Amino acid sequence: MTHTTALDILAHIRRWTECESPSQSLQALGRMADLIVADARMLGLQAELHDIGAEAGPLIHIHNRAPGDSRAGIMVLAHYDTVHPVGTLQQNPCRIEGDRFYGPGTYDMKAGTWLALSALGTVAQAGSSALPIDMVIVPDEETGSTASRSHIEDFARRARYALVCEPARADGGRCVTARKGTGFIWVNTHGRPAHAGVQHDKGRNAIKEMAHQILALEALTDYARGITVSVGLISGGTTSNVVPEHCQVEVDFRVPDAAGAAWLKAQVEALRPVDPDVALKVEFKLNRPPMDRTEATAALLHRAQASARAAGFELEEAPPTGGGSDANFTAALGVPTLDGLGADGDGAHTLHEHILVSTLPARQAFWNHLLQHLD
Repeated sequence: MTHTTALDILAHIRRWTECESPSQSLQALGRMADLIVADARMLGLQAELHDIGAEAGPLIHIHNRAPGDSRAGIMVLAHYDTVHPVGTLQQNPCRIEGDRFYGPGTYDMKAGTWLALSALGTVAQAGSSALPIDMVIVPDEETGSTASRSHIEDFARRARYALVCEPARADGGRCVTARKGTGFIWVNTHGRPAHAGVQHDKGRNAIKEMAHQILALEALTDYARGITVSVGLISGGTTSNVVPEHCQVEVDFRVPDAAGAAWLKAQVEALRPVDPDVALKVEFKLNRPPMDRTEATAALLHRAQASARAAGFELEEAPPTGGGSDANFTAALGVPTLDGLGADGDGAHTLHEHILVSTLPARQAFWNHLLQHLD
């Protein structure tokens, strides 16, 4: 493939990037979904939108299945929402600087999504790939895939393999075979309000109690076991001259496996108030189950590495990552899953997000080969 082809790939990625699709705006998500469907149909693919609820944009299903073909096939999984609010293009405009193409959402993950969609277009005719291919592009991955999870799992149950277009790891473009499970803990303390100057002794300080609970939660982090707990958001009180009645925190956690998740859940649910006059409420939710590296995953990696070599590069395997993705859902159902197969670059979720231009032709050739030959 030539540099002209790289520029052609960039033209499509630029169009998608300039159609901003933050997770906070349903109108912007709708515009992006319509653009993707139009491009898919221009490639000769079957494409349709699915309503998955009033709080989310539409789910996109693109495929090359013949009528009546219900075989388990290849699931290609992507998302079209980004973390960037509308207007980020003014701070990180689309541009080429050296080998870098900048723009919000380029790396995570519009470039990888375009590469996979373009490759699917090369096998648009039913029967031109060894297995039928279903590309599922969701609108809410960056906010936890709450609305799309059940739909992802429905497609996964009918799949032989899952290939996920999340960006390649920044340190060499490696793919992902294992991810930690992710989740949230919500803690509420309810004390007793009082005038901070006149009746301080009659108050029961919900923030003071939460301080004890925050220390207990943070102490559950165990780097040796791969478990992390991070109190990320806190709110409470009304004004400084009132003993606070309420306090709330939202906590992020990451666990390496199901055993770690069960242990952490037990520890969190065993928390008790230090002040018996303050009520404590705790909620634990495993949002994404751990993505385990299995023998079937290793076999799929071997096939993908052969496609990479055919495209002229070596596809290396990244160590297990603490970040979650929709690959966690497919892998938890026992579907051999490879993640991080998208574009090479860096800066996800930042104002220096970019992809590496020189890697695009080989990445495109990789996807073309993999979708044509995987059986």
